[in-house]
Amino acid sequence: MSETNNQKKPRSFRLSLVDDMTHRKLWVFHFTKAGFLVRVISVVVILFAIVYALFAYTPLRTSIPGYPSAHTKRAAIQNAIKIDSLESVISRWELYSENILRVIEGEAPLPVDSVLRLADAAEAESRDPAFLAQRDSVLRDLVNREEQFGVSDREERALPIEGLHFFTPLKGVVLRAYDSVLHPYIDITAPANSVVMAALEGTVVFDGWNDEYGYTIAIQHSGDLITVYKHNQKLLRKTGDRVSAGTSIALAGEHLHFELWYRGEAVNPEKYIVF
Repeated sequence: MSETNNQKKPRSFRLSLVDDMTHRKLWVFHFTKAGFLVRVISVVVILFAIVYALFAYTPLRTSIPGYPSAHTKRAAIQNAIKIDSLESVISRWELYSENILRVIEGEAPLPVDSVLRLADAAEAESRDPAFLAQRDSVLRDLVNREEQFGVSDREERALPIEGLHFFTPLKGVVLRAYDSVLHPYIDITAPANSVVMAALEGTVVFDGWNDEYGYTIAIQHSGDLITVYKHNQKLLRKTGDRVSAGTSIALAGEHLHFELWYRGEAVNPEKYIVF
């Protein structure tokens, strides 16, 4: 009995597959407890990585509850168009109500054509290259004085940045992440000549080139927002152009330098945009 207790515990094991008829060994696997545990953990990690990759980099991610699908994006655009149409209808009803009130009080009604001429004049001023050129020298100055552009007349219904739906300017891999002190923007790598798109509707307030950033384009949006796209190979829009969300604005170079400014401060684009 003592000899049995003194026997050493097995440190390695063998798993064999044997032919029941011939007793020939078909397969033998040697392992230890530690080795078996390592293999099990490795298999679990690999399976987790495969599942993560499938949902992160394939269309399967749209099956995640709450993830915006193509249908959601189209619905958002259609809703924005409907809101613009409703705003136009409301404006006409307000003018109609104002004229009725003036007639009741014995005053002369407002001429509709004069109101339209004033609106057209304001729109023409916002598109004048001379009007825009004097504001495109320094980006931070543009951000601090962004209300002077008159890009949008709908500030009263502007949503906070958390409620906006951004288009992805360039689908790729984030090469360098945002850092509020050292790197207040992100770098996105993608194949050369990939199409760069406007993240939101707005007006181009700067387009140009320099040795440090290559071809650069900046867009002013409503709601105190500005987006900047640098290191492009070619620009497709110029200062003063009105662009919609998802509009092609440039062709990327080796990577895209992307900045998002909100109320005069640089913010992390990855909080609001899926790249």
